[in-house]
Amino acid sequence: QVQLVVSGGGLVQAGGSLRLSCAASGSIVSINTMAWYRQAPGKQRELVAVIMRGGGTNYADSVKGRFTISRDNAKITTDLQMSSLKPEDTAVYYCTAVTFTRAYWGQGTQVTVSS
Repeated sequence: QVQLVVSGGGLVQAGGSLRLSCAASGSIVSINTMAWYRQAPGKQRELVAVIMRGGGTNYADSVKGRFTISRDNAKITTDLQMSSLKPEDTAVYYCTAVTFTRAYWGQGTQVTVSS
């Protein structure tokens, strides 16, 4: 079992920055990929950024150049640094950790970007 605790989020003006953090505990040795998803009201959950155990990353086109995902393999944490935020980034953000057998989800954190 893996438990994920998310921190960060909140209200920010357009153009501002926020940092989300996700800390894993439990069977952390089994975690391969960690990622951030988001879900805006009335929309499907979408992948924002993913980081592999080896450090490789991938981003949604909508956040490329503005968001940066990082990972600490010793502490088993992942952060999402969000810059140049836009109102359309408003959503509930979720952290996920993927092992060989399943994906685990943390609680969501609200990010609201005002125009």
